[in-house]
Amino acid sequence: MKTLILASALALGSFSMYAATPVITDNNYCIEAVQDNFKEISTSDLPAAVTEAVNTDFSGATIAKAYVNEASEYKLILSVDGDSKTVYANATGEWIKK
Repeated sequence: MKTLILASALALGSFSMYAATPVITDNNYCIEAVQDNFKEISTSDLPAAVTEAVNTDFSGATIAKAYVNEASEYKLILSVDGDSKTVYANATGEWIKK
């Protein structure tokens, strides 16, 4: 009698193993790299309008790095009180949102 109860408990227990939810892993990742095609230039090569715009709108900021692309848009890394900020401007010193 004990073996009958034990055998039926094992049989019912084994059915629950097949009903377990399988683990599905998703390995389909898409990584997109944005290439902005800016080339680093010296801060002395910046147009006067751009440096004046920085001095006017970001008082106390210094230009740490400067970049330019083919459309004469400038990417500036500004250093303000130990923090860095990236801004974009055109050749006439107008700010661009990117």
